[in-house]
This record gives sequence, structure tokens and C-alpha cells, in this order.
Amino acid sequence: MESQQMVRLAKLVIDSTQLDAYNALLKEEIEASVRLEPGVLTLYAVSEKNLPNHITILEIYASTDAYKAHLLTPHFLKYKNGTKDMVKSLELVETVPLVPSMKIKG
Repeated sequence: MESQQMVRLAKLVIDSTQLDAYNALLKEEIEASVRLEPGVLTLYAVSEKNLPNHITILEIYASTDAYKAHLLTPHFLKYKNGTKDMVKSLELVETVPLVPSMKIKG
């Protein structure tokens, strides 16, 4: 199953004047995705300590199909549409897990 997982990093720069609003929408979206979508294994967001508007999200999906389904959910669309004017840049980095059998403890 691990070999079918889709793992990537989303690297964002957010308009610093809208950071609180962005973080609220991101929190709502992540919580809904993890709770409602069995194919969303992990969405873990961090900000850089000295650049809080630089955000990286570790995204782990059970499969590419789970990711595609995620993009169509009402909570993701609310986040995407609600934050489009807040995001100054977005880079999606596809990754290869080096220890794919590792699990994130919950």
C-alpha cells in the first residue's frame, strides 16, 4: 500500500497582512479533510519561525485517486476559493518517501 501513496510538500508564501485569516481557513480545511476523508492520511502544516507567512504543508494521501477526490470536496474548494487572493506563491514538490513504512504517530 505504501508504494501507492502520494506524498508531497506544498510550499506557500502568504500575504502577511492576511495571515490570520489564511491560517483560520487552513485550520478548518485540514481538520475537515483528515476527519472526513479516509484517503487523506496526513496534512501537517508548519510556518517558518522567522518568516511566519512562509508555510509548508506535508501532504500524504492513500493514492492519487484519494488526492483527486480531495480536490473536489466542499471543504477544500472553500479553502482554495477563500485563500486565492492571500497566496502570493505556491510550489508543489512531489516527493519520494525514503522510509515508506514509517507511520506518523497520532
